Amino acid sequence: MLLNYKFENFMSFRENAEFSLMAPKTKVKNRFPDNIIATDRGCEILKTAVVVGENAGGKSNFVRSLGYLKSFFQENKMVESYKNCININNDRKGCGKNSNTLQTFDIEILSENGYFYLYHLEMDFIGIVKEELSYKDEYRKKYRHFLEVYRKTCKLNCDGNEDKCMGRNICKTSFATEYKLNLFKVESELVEAFENAVNSQKQMGLFVTKLAILGNSHAINFVEWMTNSLCPETNVINYDLYKSMRNEEEDVIILSDPRYIEIFKLIDASIIGIDIDEEKPFTNSVVIRKKKDGSTFSQELRRDSSGVREHFAWAVQVFKVVYEDKIVFADEMDRVLNPVLSDRVIAFINGKEHHGQFIFTTHNVLHLDLKIYMKEQIYFISKDVENLESELYSLADFPEVRYETTKIYEFYMKGILGGTASE
Repeated sequence: MLLNYKFENFMSFRENAEFSLMAPKTKVKNRFPDNIIATDRGCEILKTAVVVGENAGGKSNFVRSLGYLKSFFQENKMVESYKNCININNDRKGCGKNSNTLQTFDIEILSENGYFYLYHLEMDFIGIVKEELSYKDEYRKKYRHFLEVYRKTCKLNCDGNEDKCMGRNICKTSFATEYKLNLFKVESELVEAFENAVNSQKQMGLFVTKLAILGNSHAINFVEWMTNSLCPETNVINYDLYKSMRNEEEDVIILSDPRYIEIFKLIDASIIGIDIDEEKPFTNSVVIRKKKDGSTFSQELRRDSSGVREHFAWAVQVFKVVYEDKIVFADEMDRVLNPVLSDRVIAFINGKEHHGQFIFTTHNVLHLDLKIYMKEQIYFISKDVENLESELYSLADFPEVRYETTKIYEFYMKGILGGTASE
């Protein structure tokens, strides 16, 4: 489960952005018992959260930041800050040497093995600056350092004229780095092998993934969580079309699970079955409905409404949360769904016992409802119209907003809570 996440200098986010799924310690949580996962490790964690903001405010960039971080765990590629991913105000003529390319990421999780992990990564256009992994087995305990690698020296050579430099693709840069390694309570044989990997001239991939490959259990647990449990889903096109283009085998398995229909029929109670097309499940599958007179009729998914097609795809992610304990970040899940259905989805997730989490971004201010969410479950993203920088903050940052105030969306629309395009 995800506890806390912080990042800095990613796309429209220049300053440090913080996101938390820790349940509040106040008595207000007693009003929302279904919204909380009570662990046996001394902490309570939120099941769901909603992120509200205007168009082009930075909601998708927030979800992309998680996908960006996850990609370094999935792919054996050079870990570095990419020019198009740093904040535009930190970019100086496209030159990495003269720009502020330092990006930082902090993520805190509770893994399936019962350990808490705190991971920290700093990187610039050259590569990793610092990487740390700490762990503990009880929430109230202090973290123990397990892995610490930081760049001790870095020699950078550039043969370009800085006054005319047009970026890294034009001028030629070369660098030599040296890293300092600290490993705690690790077998000496593994330390020696890891030291060789750390100071290799080919700095491919994260150091924690190298440690996982060498067989360390803590590194394996954390890397597997980042790779398999974290699911940031951004959609630059219609989500149902996006899923039909990918056509992943695991999706077909979920669609064929009898429990899936329970989620899909949240959009239409008349749905009683699905005939899955394994080749093109998100277009050619057949939806079966039952009329009031008892007769049935069938229709290919591609001929159904856009809302049904979208929910058909998003219901796969909801399944992963409830039945596979995944942590899903759904970008604009309700783009073509009405708020009533979105509320049904959240109620379904909250009503089940699981260790998954569902966070979705939205434009719809009707989700600002303190009868459904705690203040700690509602986040805003606002973009400054002058410097085009995004800011992420929680409704819990506004102590003047009380649960007795029923129309939070009116506060938002008037600009009192920020996050509106007119401010």
